[in-house]
Order: sequence, then C-alpha cells, then structure tokens
Amino acid sequence: MSDPIKVDVRQLPHAEGLPLPSYQSTQAAGLDLIAAIGEQAPLVLAAGRRAMVPTGLVIALPDGYEAQVRPRSGLAARHGVTVLNSPGTVDADYRGEINVLLVNLGSEAFTIRRGERIAQMIVAPVTRVELVRAAALPATPRGSGGFGSTGR
Repeated sequence: MSDPIKVDVRQLPHAEGLPLPSYQSTQAAGLDLIAAIGEQAPLVLAAGRRAMVPTGLVIALPDGYEAQVRPRSGLAARHGVTVLNSPGTVDADYRGEINVLLVNLGSEAFTIRRGERIAQMIVAPVTRVELVRAAALPATPRGSGGFGSTGR
C-alpha cells in the first residue's frame, strides 16, 4: 500500500469532542463521517423525508483530488437511509463544512444521534479532460443504446 495522501482538517465548534473520520478496517476505501448534531437534539428523519446533516468538518484537499460522500451500506440495507446526491462531490477548492444530505427511503422514522456514523468519504484523484468538438464519433457495437440496452 502506498503512503497516505495528507489532508488538512479542521473541526468546527459543534464537532468538538467527536473523533475524526476513520477507516473501520485495514482495507476500507472510505472514512466514516460522523453526525455533529447536538447531544440533546437528535434528528428524527421521517420516512420519505430528507435532511442536511452537519459533520463539523472542513478539509483542504490537495490539488488534483476530490472527496466523494457515499452511503453506508448498513444504513441503507437495515433502515433505507442513504445519501440523496450520491456520490456527493467535495472539490479541492471548497472550504466550507462538509454536510451529508440524507434521505429516508424506509417505511419508519430513523433517529440520527450525535457521533453516529452516517456516510463514508472517499478521497480520489481527479482526471480533467478537454472536450473537443467533433463532426462525427467512431461507431461502436452498442451505438446509442441507453438504459437497459445491454440486457437484463
């Protein structure tokens, strides 16, 4: 495994006392993000509703990297709670708080408490492209077949 990329992080006052995001296994791809909501003010996410959940984190990604905010599979499988704009993108030049837009697709309300792991964050390199206008594109066997065109 290569040396880790260094990412500067600052915890905002409402995240004081919470641990920094961490990997939950030696081969985990994502760091678990934690809800930085009030100890005495859990967030009840009703079925069919969405909410922006603060993490209390501000990061400075190196140039050429992004962070992706993705759902935690356990929350989705057990409760129907997922990240609505998945994956959410944090650009290298963003310096605001990372928030997680959660939605409850389950049939029952779900309570989010301070310190609960709510999503995962993957830091990845970004490839930038240059779009070039073309009069025609090379043909492929698939052609313009879209959703469902390659089979079941």
